[in-house]
Amino acid sequence: MTFSVPAILEAEIDELITHYPVKRSASLMLLHAIQEHFGHVSREAIEWVALKLGLQPINIYELVTFYPMFRQEPLGKTHIKVCRTLSCALAGSGVLRDHFCKKLGLDSHKHGAQTTPDGKFTVEFVECLADCGNAPVVMVNEDLATKVTASQADQIMSKGRAN
Repeated sequence: MTFSVPAILEAEIDELITHYPVKRSASLMLLHAIQEHFGHVSREAIEWVALKLGLQPINIYELVTFYPMFRQEPLGKTHIKVCRTLSCALAGSGVLRDHFCKKLGLDSHKHGAQTTPDGKFTVEFVECLADCGNAPVVMVNEDLATKVTASQADQIMSKGRAN
């Protein structure tokens, strides 16, 4: 296996495991640590975690594929999350997502997160971003944008291209 974890992260992981009476119970915490460090959980990382916990890779893979917070592919440098819940949908978030996809050359009909070939952008429809009164709501990396228009979407993409 060519996957390796930096010594400082492995020490953190070893310490995390000590908090659980059964090693397997640390699975989710290890996956969070791996994703936080690498930005996603690769197939090799799944195998590494399984080996670390004395499990079969399928035991870890089933967690990664079940929980939506785990990513198996790297995100783009600019991660655009468009809220799709009722308030935002009624305010045009579907049209807004289509706008992002069209401008970035992504398939607006595809389910799940999509990343541009250059790795600059990831566009994703997500559940509630908790600002329903200011719909449509978009989160760009860690910044919340409210009442987003197509013009503001273009500004978001321009800023992402400049980075």
